[in-house]
Amino acid sequence: MRLTRYTDYSLRVLIHLALHDERLCSIGEISRTYEISHNHLMKVVNALAREGFVETVRGRTGGMRLARPAGRIGVGEVVRHTEEGFQLADCSGCALSPACGLTGVLAEGVQAMLAVFDSYTIADLITDRDTMRRLMNRQSPLGIGIP
Repeated sequence: MRLTRYTDYSLRVLIHLALHDERLCSIGEISRTYEISHNHLMKVVNALAREGFVETVRGRTGGMRLARPAGRIGVGEVVRHTEEGFQLADCSGCALSPACGLTGVLAEGVQAMLAVFDSYTIADLITDRDTMRRLMNRQSPLGIGIP
């Protein structure tokens, strides 16, 4: 199974906000940092806000922040909200499916993967805050650091 870009972008947004939990962040800032389309990120952020992961603040000094502490946002929870299905193969049309063990093995594999995701939070992904921030600053255009 491969996670979609939508899930990848969602996790990047949440990691970015966790790294900068002392201030509001903008979609433009995150877009520049990761070199991701601003329009794609707007869709991602809107969905994250609807699902209660992100809180947005409107206005000139607005932006976004995590809606709850990073230690209370599970990676598995995010993946379940951003992915549309976990069926690894479509066995419904196969003549062997009533007697084949593959369906059970695939289901067990998905459950194992989700169990691993469930054992981590966004806070767990922040392994070295200072280094991660430094790396983000290098990615911004013209070498302009993002505080």
